[in-house]
Amino acid sequence: MVNLKRLLQSFKCAFRGLGSVVKKEQNFRVHIIAALLAIFFGIYFEIKLWQWSLIILMVAAVFILELVNTAFERLADMLEPKIHDYVREIKDIMSAIVLIASLTSLIIALLVFLPYF
Repeated sequence: MVNLKRLLQSFKCAFRGLGSVVKKEQNFRVHIIAALLAIFFGIYFEIKLWQWSLIILMVAAVFILELVNTAFERLADMLEPKIHDYVREIKDIMSAIVLIASLTSLIIALLVFLPYF
């Protein structure tokens, strides 16, 4: 059976984590602006369902990867480079993952929206 109190507590924790990232991470806020632009253009141009699917999938992927990147950075910051030389490299690799997802999202957005301009 579902424990409603535990479920609500889980949602509360998730939203608190999301709020923390929105408040503290500039890159996440930039991704939110990009997502809002994509949503605006999608509504304005009345894009097709399959195009919405691509846009939503890529927005979610970038958000998820940015959240994972932030979690890794927080963990790595606890270790600091003094503990291990790989800490900076791990943070750089995580940032590269988000960069690739963001660039892929931009390419997909261009493929979807350029024909409408």
